[in-house]
Amino acid sequence: MTVLVTGASGLVGSEVVARLLSAGHEVVALVHRVENLIGNNGRPLHAPEGRLRLIKGDVTRPDLGLDRPEWTNLAGGVDRIVHCAAITDFGRTEQLYQQVNVAGTQHVIELARERSTPLVHVGTAYVCGERSGTIAASELDLGQRMGNHYEESKLRAETLVRKAGADGLPVAVVRPSIVVGAARTGVVRDFKNIYVVLKLTTQGRVRSVPGHFDAMLDLVPVDHVADVVAQTVDRFTEAEGRTFHAVGGGLSLRDFSDVLAEFPSFHVPRFVVPSAFDPQRLPEGERAYYDKVVQLYESYFRRRITFDRTETERFMPVKPPATGQAFLRRLLEYALRAGYLGASLPGVDQVLAELRNRGN
Repeated sequence: MTVLVTGASGLVGSEVVARLLSAGHEVVALVHRVENLIGNNGRPLHAPEGRLRLIKGDVTRPDLGLDRPEWTNLAGGVDRIVHCAAITDFGRTEQLYQQVNVAGTQHVIELARERSTPLVHVGTAYVCGERSGTIAASELDLGQRMGNHYEESKLRAETLVRKAGADGLPVAVVRPSIVVGAARTGVVRDFKNIYVVLKLTTQGRVRSVPGHFDAMLDLVPVDHVADVVAQTVDRFTEAEGRTFHAVGGGLSLRDFSDVLAEFPSFHVPRFVVPSAFDPQRLPEGERAYYDKVVQLYESYFRRRITFDRTETERFMPVKPPATGQAFLRRLLEYALRAGYLGASLPGVDQVLAELRNRGN
């Protein structure tokens, strides 16, 4: 098959491309700025001549920013579409999330509709918002309160995909949770999102965090997410109309606290019952980090949720990787070896600039 992958330069997108190429498919990679694709291992992706083609476009623009002949050729020249392109960083403007995550999804749906091309949409498990309990893959909009503008935008995007499916477009959805390093090695190309919080807390820059010890953070290895997406592409006839949670099973804040305590160089943050937490009482320096970074992730330390992955386990040919405390140790150990953790911390302005640059 020939498969179009949007957001092909991203962490998940590049790993999806690698698996599709390995399976013998041809890949058209829609990118925004980059000249080549880098895998999670930090090495460029290579393919036999003609098997991998990069085209520059922009999902925020009609026709993906392509001229009409190229749009028409693309619509008629691919057998599957994988939509990975999205802003996943927190703290961006609501308008940007709308442009990229919502309008971008609508533009990809329009391309798929040209020839009724099967579409695999990569969303997020956190479309559940701030619900509690077990979250079924079949559930979407139940009137839940959303944790941030990112989640809101992904809820709107998946709603568009489901509507297109109800109108006859062949679709399937894969919902990752918090994407982190590889299952066996902990290796990750980009230290983003939860890694930034780990850096601030283990360095002692943020010493108190509101949260419940029984709250669950679901970390999923990037290779597992890419495997689920690639299987969905390969076996789309079975996958059509279904939603798959690509998740890790969850780690409690107690698990995080216990594992962090095993590393002598790490500060272990104090988790405070949210109702008793007052950011105004934090020291000035800590308050700055809390306001600009940690607050963006605060709701994740309060959520007592589990994602039902029964549908995914039935679909996948192998069991999902173990993601308990041993996996968290691997993530931390790799971050130490890579120098991301354990090094001196820059000021808050530099951290925020780094976050913005990695999102571009």
